Amino acid sequence: MGNVLNFFSRKPSAPVSVSGEPLTGLLQSFSLEVMPRTAAKIESFADILPAGSRVYIAHIDGTPIEDMVATAKRIAAEGMQVMPHLPARIIPDRATLNDWLARYAGEAGVDQALLLAGGLSTPKGDFHSSMQLMETGLLDAHGITRLHVAGHPEGNRDIDRHGDTVIMEALRWKQDFANRTDAKMAIATQFCFDAAPIFDWAARLKEGGVDLPIHIGVAGPAKLQTLVKFAMTCGVGPSVRVLQRRAADVTKLMLPFTPESLLRDIAARKAADPALQIEAVHFFPLGGIKATTDFTGRFSSAGAMRARVQA
Repeated sequence: MGNVLNFFSRKPSAPVSVSGEPLTGLLQSFSLEVMPRTAAKIESFADILPAGSRVYIAHIDGTPIEDMVATAKRIAAEGMQVMPHLPARIIPDRATLNDWLARYAGEAGVDQALLLAGGLSTPKGDFHSSMQLMETGLLDAHGITRLHVAGHPEGNRDIDRHGDTVIMEALRWKQDFANRTDAKMAIATQFCFDAAPIFDWAARLKEGGVDLPIHIGVAGPAKLQTLVKFAMTCGVGPSVRVLQRRAADVTKLMLPFTPESLLRDIAARKAADPALQIEAVHFFPLGGIKATTDFTGRFSSAGAMRARVQA
């Protein structure tokens, strides 16, 4: 992993012009996902992200809550919006949830969270779904007013066994929760490599009565081998064929893969269909945080402007 980070830490080439750049609008409010251990490697988020960027903090089972809160506090102090994960199945009980929320809000000023079931097949305690977390009333009590929930455009092996009908019913429940409360809600998705499944999924949501904004998950630049490994681990669906086709081309095998083609497809579709629910892009920095922020800096107006000043 160190070699990947070293490769991408080299000074980037001069930024492309953003005048008329179709990706500029799409990437104006992108978000980024980190973990406490990866965030610790970044000297200053303020130096690599536009002010006010949303940074998700993934909570992997076994990570102490003290590390999560300390990371949230540090990133918030650097001028970012912090959105920690709340994986229902790793939270033992209501008292623990209340304690975590009190720490996030009181120590780090957190007012938003990503709610998800979590990757465990067997819950560690009382909760097994994000809906149960929402039903406690504790989020609102601690001022957590922006709630994002997980979405899977290509399915997910942990939830697909319940069938598409059950999954759609859960999303409609969350839509109803947004309608009857003051919560600001959106769907943050697993990463994909092809636009077609994303558009098909978004259309199915709308047809099913779910019109929550979509923050589409995208893998940041990385070596092809790295992306294939993560795709297999995370259960990415048919769009992984994009990587397989890339791997079959020996002239491209050793070049870092970037999501530029996917993002251009999404930007073009948004321009043609203003009603498309995709509101923002959420980056999984699988090839390193700096690799991803170097990439976004080429296209976001703020990032490109900063790069020109530093050049």
